Order: sequence, then structure tokens, then C-alpha cells
Amino acid sequence: MAKPIVAIVGRPNVGKSTVFNRIAGDRLAIVEDRPGVTRDRLYANGEWLSRQFSIIDTGGIEIGDDELLRSVRAQAEMAIDEADVIVFMVDGKAGITPADAEVAELLFRAGKPVVLAVNKVDNPGRQVDAYEFYSLGFGEPVAISGTHGLGIGDLLDKVVGYFPEEQEEEYGEDVIRVTLIGRPNVGKSSLVNAILGEERVIVSPQAGTTRDAVDTPFTRNGQQYVLIDTAGMRKRGKIYENTEKYSVMRAMRSIERADVALIVIDGTEGIVEQDKHIAGYAHEAGKAAVFVVNKWDAVEKDDKTMQKFAQKIREHFQFMNYAPIAFVSAKTKQRLHKLLPLVDQAAENHAMRIATHMLNDVVADAVALNPPPTDKGRRLRINYVTQVAVKPPTIVLFVNEPELMHFSYERYLENKIREAFGFEGTPVRIFTRKKTREE
Repeated sequence: MAKPIVAIVGRPNVGKSTVFNRIAGDRLAIVEDRPGVTRDRLYANGEWLSRQFSIIDTGGIEIGDDELLRSVRAQAEMAIDEADVIVFMVDGKAGITPADAEVAELLFRAGKPVVLAVNKVDNPGRQVDAYEFYSLGFGEPVAISGTHGLGIGDLLDKVVGYFPEEQEEEYGEDVIRVTLIGRPNVGKSSLVNAILGEERVIVSPQAGTTRDAVDTPFTRNGQQYVLIDTAGMRKRGKIYENTEKYSVMRAMRSIERADVALIVIDGTEGIVEQDKHIAGYAHEAGKAAVFVVNKWDAVEKDDKTMQKFAQKIREHFQFMNYAPIAFVSAKTKQRLHKLLPLVDQAAENHAMRIATHMLNDVVADAVALNPPPTDKGRRLRINYVTQVAVKPPTIVLFVNEPELMHFSYERYLENKIREAFGFEGTPVRIFTRKKTREE
């Protein structure tokens, strides 16, 4: 099942990014003591009490004072729509403000699980400061300090308590789960209908027609698939007009559940920054991927147009040079027959397991051809290589000193492994560990 989603909401400058960084275990969000610093919605994986979840920092839309309540309302509405649990964060030093009350009213009416976190309670002896927030209507507040890490465990205890029960995966191992992700109106639903050969998903030229993730099982040439169509990045009325680029939580859900992500790009509009953000979520999640350039029938072209567009994709998505590219038209079904074979290949490589002796032979040859560079007289020595997981293929290099592994040499080894075994369509994760005496 997909991981639960936890959204941190609240007015600007209550410390959402600081707490997000604490839970994510890394300084992923830019933190600065002024409102509106976080420019993009940030996502990370978290784990507490053996439960994994996705966490979203919703803070930091760039606003002026006159638009404060409107922007806070937009953030809260997006969280209400998509999250499983909402952390409603307020400032313990500032007390309750009109903006806090505005968010509280929205959350209270929605009926979603809400954990009230009173941040900036830096002195444990002053937790009484949090009690005035009972009036917001969400029960006992949790006093925390994002800066000092106080109370974060108590906060997560309450959050995890609201998670839905873990369920068994609803599809068998032989079923290839495919999700279509992309900006609004790039033709995701039209592609689903074209692949299936029937009108199974409502299609409209208005951006954001798809409201929920829709699972559509089907079989082709003996292979079972499930197509997961997504709402993608949508907007609902005027309140979403300036925040549409942040609304990707539902796409993340479908990515978590998928084996292969079809990253749909509008061939008539070209590549935009949000395409890179969307593709990055699939890459970070370790999913197999295929770039699908849709609406190719509507593109004015010559004999070099496809080559130039493919080159642009490689330039903009250098971190995903493993993903094949398909140029299709959902409208005319041009080249659509090539799509599922690419999905099959990507899924097969995503689940590929390489024998340990073969991996060691390839890495040994790569080292002999290009030995690791030295660092202050010390040289990296790779003792042993093994694959520890699939989906995506995950390889561990046991070495004498992990800190001697430079990222460029790791990339060189990955390229050599790809040359030997293919892995087209899937990321390959490589980790370096120190070889222990037992190993």
C-alpha cells in the first residue's frame, strides 16, 4: 500500500520547515527567520515506530501581507484534500492569531485527523504556554521546539496513531503497476483511454478533470497490468491559481504504488521546470520510468525534430538518462504500440537480480581498467560486491574506507554495471560500506 501522507500546515514563520527537517533527518528545507522563505513544497520520507510515511512541508508561498489569509487558506485546503494526517503548527511565542483561527476553522470542518503542534516552546518548564491553544478545538496540543528537537517524539507518537491499518498489497507480483504522472492537461487520461482502446476515464480539455487516482486492470499479450491514472497537479477555483505547482501529493501516492512511472510531457509545449520536479519524485522513489512525449501529432516537425526533442530531454533530465523515450499521440494512437514493450522492459530490469560472481567480475574489470584515485596516499580498495535488493536494483560495495569513494568514481562503476547488464528504464542504487571482520 502507499505510504501515509503527513502534511505540516500553518501560517508563515511558525517553524514548519525546521520541524520538517527534524523529522526528515536532514536539512532539506531552507530555514530563515522571515516569512515566505520556502519557495517550493518539499517532500521527504520519514519513519517512526516502524511505520514509514511521506511528509510534506507546505510552508513558504511568497506572499504580501494583504494576501496572508488567502494563501494560508490555500495551503490548508490542499492539505485537507490530500493528506492522511495534518500537523497544524502554531507559534507558542506569538499566541493565537487570526490566521491560525482561519486554518483551524477549515481543518475542523474537514474532519481529517489533526495534531496540534505548538512550536518554539524552547524551555520545557514553560509548556503551560501551549494551553491557550486548546481553544482551537483540536484537543491537547503538543509542545515542541523544532530548533532544539524537544517534543518531536511525542508529536510523532500522536501522528502515527492516526495512520490507517497496513494492508496487504492488492495485486500479485506478476502484475505490472503503471502510473501516469505529469502536469495538468498533458493527456494522461487520454493515454489511458488510448492504451485500453475504450473510454474508461473521463477526458476533458479543462486542466484538473481527474479528481482521484483510478486503478484500471487489463491484460495484453498474456501480461497483466494495472494503470493508475492520477489527478496530477490541479487547481480548484481561484484559490489554486497561484499554488497549482505545489499540488502533487496525489501523484506521489500513485508513484509509491507503481512499478513503472510514465512521465507524460506535452510535445506541443515542450519541457518546463515542473516536469523536472515530477520526474524527480519518481527517480527518488526508485521507480522504473519511461518518458512519454504526448500530442506528437500536433507538433510541426522535420526530419530532426524528434532527435532534437530527445536531446533536450537528456539535457534537462541528466539524472534519468536510463529512462527510454516514446513519442506518441493519444489522439491518433501514433506509436502507441511501442509503449507497453518499453514498460515491460523497464519492469523486467527494475526487478532484475544479478549473480554475485558476475557483479564482482564486472567491477574487478572496471577497477583494472581505471583504478580508483588516491587521496593523501590512501587508495580505495573494493573487496566485495553484491546486490541486496530489487525494485530498484540495489548494489552494495564493501570497501576498505567508504570516505575514499568519490561520487564520480561511483558513477563510473554504475556506468560499467549498466554497460554489462543493461538496466534500461530503472535507476540503480549503489551504497558503499566498510567491510567488517565478520563479512
